[in-house]
Amino acid sequence: MTGALPRRRLLGYGVGSIGTGVFSSVPGLLLLYYLTDVLGVSAAIAGAVLVLPKAWDVLLNPIVGAASDREAVRTGRRTRFLLLGALTLPLLFAAMFAVPVDSPGFAAGWAGVMFLLAASAFACFQVPYVALPAEISGEPSERGRAMAWRVVCLTVGILVAGGLAPVLTGAAGGGRAGYALMGGVIGLVMGAAMVASTLATRWIPSRPGPHPLGLVAALRTARGNRPFFLLLGAHVGNTLAVAIMLAGAPYVAAYRLDDYGLTSAMFVCMVAPSAFAVPLWRWLARRYGEVGCYAAAQVVFAATGAAAYPLITSTAGVLALSALVGVCYAAVQLLPLSLMPETVHADAGRTGHAQSGAFTGLWTAAETGALALGPGVFALILAASSFQSSDLDTPVVQPESALKGLTAGFTLVPAALLLLSVPLLLAYRRQAAVHRPIEGTPEHAV
Repeated sequence: MTGALPRRRLLGYGVGSIGTGVFSSVPGLLLLYYLTDVLGVSAAIAGAVLVLPKAWDVLLNPIVGAASDREAVRTGRRTRFLLLGALTLPLLFAAMFAVPVDSPGFAAGWAGVMFLLAASAFACFQVPYVALPAEISGEPSERGRAMAWRVVCLTVGILVAGGLAPVLTGAAGGGRAGYALMGGVIGLVMGAAMVASTLATRWIPSRPGPHPLGLVAALRTARGNRPFFLLLGAHVGNTLAVAIMLAGAPYVAAYRLDDYGLTSAMFVCMVAPSAFAVPLWRWLARRYGEVGCYAAAQVVFAATGAAAYPLITSTAGVLALSALVGVCYAAVQLLPLSLMPETVHADAGRTGHAQSGAFTGLWTAAETGALALGPGVFALILAASSFQSSDLDTPVVQPESALKGLTAGFTLVPAALLLLSVPLLLAYRRQAAVHRPIEGTPEHAV
């Protein structure tokens, strides 16, 4: 499709990110704390519960991507995969926070199984959903508009989830009943957004290529796209940094600021500015270049995280720095997602296959792995610093080593990861100059 996309179609696509934002943020924000400080699961076991199901999901995403491309060749749409994920994920999400037996061992097993199934359902929606921007228009500017709407909706979803989920949990007493209520309500919000987007994007035509490729052939064809993998590497580093901070927020609120209720305030202070920062970053990217703005945002993000270390016991300081983090967070969400569809289009001229599903399968697999690894890394930091798990009725006083460990995990570790991502981004810029789209790309490739 060429020409300007109507706003209703941009909104119809973007609203799905409210649902994906919920699932990307709530387990990372609350599941680790739910296991260690409500159900009494040890930090090491809780970390494994969060990481191991996602290891399966990392394997599943490329499979779903290739299957989505084959579905698109047969039907011209990716709707059935989207609908499968949209209908099943909310139920599994609610079950994840509704452990029926008060036993740490059972809780760990139940949460792990439900998380694995929920992550699988999420892959069925997320992988084809991320493939749609490369197919929504033949014009780069319109694909950029679609990604901007998606990031704004993603920010709204994360804001609703991160701000509302802890409030719902506290409203019902903060224990198992509170988390069960939160899971049900947030699950309904997530499902409504995803179903609405599925129905609203049925018009988008999918043309992956002249014939479907199997998984192995798709991956073999994709591996020559060096700009894509360099951009993915930078994005994974950023995503891992954010996931570690997300997992650490409830612990900072509870043990450094002495008020678990500040979890919502920290989250809102971070995410709310990012919604307003998206238009600013789009303007800056058009004027100064997407890669340069992306690198600048990474550096400022890292500096802000490091600056939070000495201010970690100051509520005002933490909330102010959270707001600055939010401005940078908008860039590290918007800019890689704007660049990624262009790497797919550029690669179409090289291969003759615009295999959006294969690339987004790899993208979401790596992103999902980073989101899952974040809480796992933070759990390892807690375990290494002698953090003491407890249930809600028997709180414990944490040793000084645990307080220092969770502070460093929330501030210095994410800062280091953000800085390590900058060289990959600069290498991407060099490679992207070589892999520009070829004039006369076959019609089926775009």
